Amino acid sequence: MNDTTSDTRPVTRTASPTDPLRVALVVGSNRHGRFGPVVADWLLARILDRDGLVAQVVDVADTATLPTTLERGPEAAEALADITPKLASADAFVVLTPEYNHSYPAGLKNLIDWHFAEWQAKPVALVSYGGLAGGLRAAEHLRQVFAELHAVTVRDTVSFHNAGASFDDEGRLKDPSGPDAAAKPMLDQLTWWGEALREARRRRPYGG
Repeated sequence: MNDTTSDTRPVTRTASPTDPLRVALVVGSNRHGRFGPVVADWLLARILDRDGLVAQVVDVADTATLPTTLERGPEAAEALADITPKLASADAFVVLTPEYNHSYPAGLKNLIDWHFAEWQAKPVALVSYGGLAGGLRAAEHLRQVFAELHAVTVRDTVSFHNAGASFDDEGRLKDPSGPDAAAKPMLDQLTWWGEALREARRRRPYGG
C-alpha cells in the first residue's frame, strides 16, 4: 500500500468546465450512537438532486486509527489511503458537524489537520446540528480553521436545532420546508464558488 501521506500535494487532473462538480460530504462525528448519519442521508439527497453535482462521502468514523500526533507512518497511511484521494479530487466540500462543548469534534479537527493542500482554493459549505444552538457555534469555529487552510467558506448554512426531534423514526424530516429552503442558497453558493475556483485552478495553480 502506498503511503498517501508522504506527499501533501493533491492529486489533480485537468477539469473541463462541463464536468460535474465533485463534492465531498464530510461527516464530522465519530461518537458512538451518533445522529450524524441521519442528517448526512438527507444532505446527500439534496446534493444529488441537483444537476451538475456528484458526491462522495468522507466519514470521520472511518479514521478511528488515525493518530492524533500527526506522525506519518504505516498506521496513518492505512487510515488515509481511501480518504486523502477523495479530498484531493473534490472540487468542493460540505462539512457536517455536531456541536460538542461549544465547538466541533476532535475527530473532525484531526482529519482536517492531516491535510492541507487538499483544501486549498476550494469552497466549503457548513451544515450543523445540535440542541438549542443547532451547532452554529461549531460552524463558526470551522470558518476560522478553513480560512487558515486557504479554503473559502460560503455564507449560507443549514442548521438543525433540536435535531433529534426534527426527524421521524425512518430518518425523514417531519417538516422539510425550512431545511430545504436553507439548503438551496447554500448549494447555489457552493456551486458558484466551486465552478469559479475550479476554473481558476485550471488556468493557474494556486500559489498560497
